[in-house]
Amino acid sequence: EVQLQASGGGLVQAGGSLRLSCAASGFDFAKYAIAWFRQAPGKGREAISLASGSNGNTYYDDSVKGRFTISRDNAKNMVYLQMNSLKPEDTAVYYCAASRLWTVDGSNYDHWGRGTQVTVSS
Repeated sequence: EVQLQASGGGLVQAGGSLRLSCAASGFDFAKYAIAWFRQAPGKGREAISLASGSNGNTYYDDSVKGRFTISRDNAKNMVYLQMNSLKPEDTAVYYCAASRLWTVDGSNYDHWGRGTQVTVSS
């Protein structure tokens, strides 16, 4: 059974940090790009960071560049998102997703996990 499970969200003050984790199973993890998406209340889902399957390529949306770091451990089928200098506008549900394609278009993602809530207070 294909599973992606995001965890690590919570409530944090502006300027603080959180580390999200995504545990994957049931598919060939290393062949997939893994992305972190987020959806704020009343807004659409947007890709904020991608990590390629095995060659180390990464992508960051301008909104998080310099503050967030994506990493993955293929031996453990895990992806992480280190979030520093958090801002209230980072408040959203965060999702991890897997795609064979290098894309920010969520329609191309084959596997999705349930989200984890991140709330940043001012």
